[in-house]
Amino acid sequence: MTSKLLQKARDFETRYGPHIPDTERPAFHATATIGWMNDPNGFSVYKGEYHLFYQYHPYSNEWGPMHWGHLKSKDFVRWERLPAALAPDRDYDAAGCFSGGAAELPDGRHLLLYTGVQRSHNAEGYLQDIQTQCVAIGDGVNYEKWPANPILTGKDLPEGGSVVDFRDPKVWRDADGMFYAVIGNRTDDGSGSILLYRSPDCQNWELVRILDRSGNQYGKMWECPDFFPLDGKQVLLTSPQDMTPVGLEFHAGNGTLCLIGTCDPQGKDFTRQSVQAIDYGIDFYAPQTLLSPDGRRIMIAWMQNWDTVNAKPYHYRWFGQMTLPRELSIRDGRLYQNPVRELENYRSGCVIHRSIPVCGEINLPGVQGRTLDMTVTVRPTGGERYRWFRIRVAKDGEHETILRYRPGDGTLKIDRTRSGLPRDIVHTRSFLVRPRDGEIKLRVILDRFSVEVFVNDGEQAASAVIYTRQEADAITFEAGGSVRMDVEKYDLHFEQEA
Repeated sequence: MTSKLLQKARDFETRYGPHIPDTERPAFHATATIGWMNDPNGFSVYKGEYHLFYQYHPYSNEWGPMHWGHLKSKDFVRWERLPAALAPDRDYDAAGCFSGGAAELPDGRHLLLYTGVQRSHNAEGYLQDIQTQCVAIGDGVNYEKWPANPILTGKDLPEGGSVVDFRDPKVWRDADGMFYAVIGNRTDDGSGSILLYRSPDCQNWELVRILDRSGNQYGKMWECPDFFPLDGKQVLLTSPQDMTPVGLEFHAGNGTLCLIGTCDPQGKDFTRQSVQAIDYGIDFYAPQTLLSPDGRRIMIAWMQNWDTVNAKPYHYRWFGQMTLPRELSIRDGRLYQNPVRELENYRSGCVIHRSIPVCGEINLPGVQGRTLDMTVTVRPTGGERYRWFRIRVAKDGEHETILRYRPGDGTLKIDRTRSGLPRDIVHTRSFLVRPRDGEIKLRVILDRFSVEVFVNDGEQAASAVIYTRQEADAITFEAGGSVRMDVEKYDLHFEQEA
């Protein structure tokens, strides 16, 4: 039975969501029906379709009492809007239905596993959130919360675990028929850890072990974990809060962390082998993955930065968008990411330029636009190394977003200082690119309100939100020194589902 709070949210969506024109939204990045969106939740395959839930406050474009919004897709690119799935309508989740995962049950039903939040005063009189794990089961549209919720509470934590920071379960069914879930927690040293639980039925759970922990090395609370095998390795993803910068690999604040290692299949014991950031841009958080029916590991994330959420145009009825879903692989001990191949089905108008000399700033015939897929390959000419190379996109006389590569120090910089954001926030980020004798390959995906860059066939990725006016669609190329450049550009055309 639909609660009054959930029905209120659904009625609000129905009444006001259709009033937002498609032209005022991203063309192919997932957004909320109306209002606020953050973390992706329940990214899963159900009855042959891809379901994506998300943290949701329909009533404004600010964070508020968390609901679960709902989208589905047949190809990761066009998203159909479904009614809100969860509302904070029980005692155990009255302060919010926080992030979680989803899985298809053996009987064909769809399970949502999420964090319920209760707010109360502690012994010192301060308000605090108590976080527990809860279940809802449904048919892909309507979900009923389990009467015995919550299913995991403070009594299920390891010694020293925090009931205030115990959240974001990611659930899956393994080949042994058991269900497993990874959950973020804060340990008694004040920093984060990832807990692994298992259950035969998704209702009765037991703690298996602590998979890994920060030890105050990589930030504090570890949020939004995911754990999966990939190309002979085991991958643990998480989003740490309050990180300190480490060179150009990790920036200060809320970041992302990819731990690559091995896993004992019996005890699920994870051994860390390498550590890297997931995305090197400005706006990326809380990634979540699914395993597609054809065996691909697909990741999507919130394309936003918690420290910049107030930098948005005031008249927008939506806020927050997801990245383009990405195909993951492991190569040379690193996580690689590339746009889902389904995006190529929406390409048109191919424009190719080969071996173009660049010395100073140029533009090229047919290379402009705001919804496009463009690959640029740059090679040095002669024996002299060029000093820098720039691509300027979403450009007019006032606005531009810049990608700048310096082969001398091996850095790629994304700069959205003049990209239409109304506040003095983080506008630039630089990261190290593996050297290739001055050659670099950049695949640039532009949507109306974002840019995503994939470096050297997916070795690194960088994402940023932009709010440049849509008329700013020029693209130019510039070199300090002399280079040769190949450009392959496609327009992208979509009709967004209602």
